[in-house]
Amino acid sequence: GVWRQTRALLFKNCLIKCRTKKSSVQEVLFPLFFLFWLILMSMMHPHRKYDEVANTDLGLLDTSVLVNFVIGYTPPTPMAREIMKKVAFDNFEDGLITEEYLSEEELEEASLLKPSNFVGVVFKDSMSYQLRFHDSIAMSSIYMESR
Repeated sequence: GVWRQTRALLFKNCLIKCRTKKSSVQEVLFPLFFLFWLILMSMMHPHRKYDEVANTDLGLLDTSVLVNFVIGYTPPTPMAREIMKKVAFDNFEDGLITEEYLSEEELEEASLLKPSNFVGVVFKDSMSYQLRFHDSIAMSSIYMESR
């Protein structure tokens, strides 16, 4: 019956394990080695804990600095247009100048031709973006536990 077949199969597997001791030891030691390696790597890069920042009143925004400020963005999707409309008109009385570009290359060319008051926004998806200044790229700040 079933019990006799199960017992014969277990006996066969035990005989195979006893006869191939080298591969049996490797089956046990390789996962332990990789587990040790993962623990060692996680200890080399510990989690960073950030202190809590107290709520403070930052005061009024000086909008005189933002006169003739140009924000270029890409890709021109409906979501990006809605976000840029809110940024330009809901937050500032005079409104900021927003320009849409079809590709990142056009945005980079425009940032080289425009003065230093140009900022580029590249929307990666509906929740993430990159800010592109004349000479650098700034990533959106996302709190991450570890690398």
